[in-house]
Amino acid sequence: MRRRRRVARLRRAAALLLTAGLAASLAACSQIGYYGQAVGGHLELMRARVPIDELLRAPATDPDLRHRLAEAQSIRDFASRELGLPDNGSYRAYADLGRPYAVWNVFAAPELSLQAKEWCLLVVGCVSYRGYYDRRAAERLAAELRDEGYDTYVGSVPAYSTLGHFDDPVLNTFLRLGTLAVARTVFHELAHQIAFVPGDTPFNESFATAVEEEGLRRWLRTHGSSEQRAADSAQRQRRAALMTLLQSHRERFAALYASALPLAEKRAAKAALFAALRSDRTALLAAWGGHGGDDRSAADDLNNARLASLALYSELVPAFERLLANQDHDLPRFYREVAGLATLAARDRHAALRALLPPADGGNGRAGALAGGDSADENSLPVR
Repeated sequence: MRRRRRVARLRRAAALLLTAGLAASLAACSQIGYYGQAVGGHLELMRARVPIDELLRAPATDPDLRHRLAEAQSIRDFASRELGLPDNGSYRAYADLGRPYAVWNVFAAPELSLQAKEWCLLVVGCVSYRGYYDRRAAERLAAELRDEGYDTYVGSVPAYSTLGHFDDPVLNTFLRLGTLAVARTVFHELAHQIAFVPGDTPFNESFATAVEEEGLRRWLRTHGSSEQRAADSAQRQRRAALMTLLQSHRERFAALYASALPLAEKRAAKAALFAALRSDRTALLAAWGGHGGDDRSAADDLNNARLASLALYSELVPAFERLLANQDHDLPRFYREVAGLATLAARDRHAALRALLPPADGGNGRAGALAGGDSADENSLPVR
């Protein structure tokens, strides 16, 4: 019976995805290949799912995997019980994809702008990235965009959300990253099922990051070890320092690109600013003995696309944290306020959130919230 239900769910999933792909192909033939890989990649992921309860009971399950999955289920229960996040089939199954990341997202920005390029997709609206299940396909698109004059960045994504349309599984891609990463991921992705506005990446990702941060603080208080709390505290401080550095440079780039300097002078000044940013970043990491909250991307070639991607996923986090504080950290009340914001026109929604932001020179308030995870990376048809 369980097998028949799983097959039926897969058929419904295939029908939905194929319908999306067909509609997209009718709208633009160039989209056929893109939606095709999205359909195939997601269905492959769904077929790989195994109920975690079955794995926990199976004698053949590797002991280390059994321990990690049991911990993941405890985190999943905490998410609904203590954070008010949806109590459904998401993160009740496990899938090993046989690769280190779930998808790879391509970000692009013009040569002299921090405004990320957008792609308009079904279900999620216009987003500032394009996701692929095959890294080579993502790299090919990035190369094509570079040939067109864009700065590009390919971000590695350990997880994504289908917004509750499907029961998203725990993946090996984030289970391997440890307990804190599992907690962050589950809280973040489930938050997307609470509120999601098609076409508004900064709103969606900043809200989910605020829930992730609050959720992890609460989980650490009641379930974390002293070592985990110390590690999280150090990581938060380092990320905040790194993001403060990046934010200050973003402001310099924005001023440069808005200036009336001749093109050649802008290009030279851009190169000099990025050289200074790389030098400052290297010095900051060296002060930590080469370890920071952004280690995975420490060797990245920083460019406009990378800076744009960071802003997309963190810019409004301080506003959501202030909104949460205004609700006395009552998460259900906070969710209702966010749901109300989601009904507003984009201009009014962002104006309301920006009114909650600390002053630009407020220091730590803005910087700490910019510490929302490495890639700002997550998805296309699937969304983070």
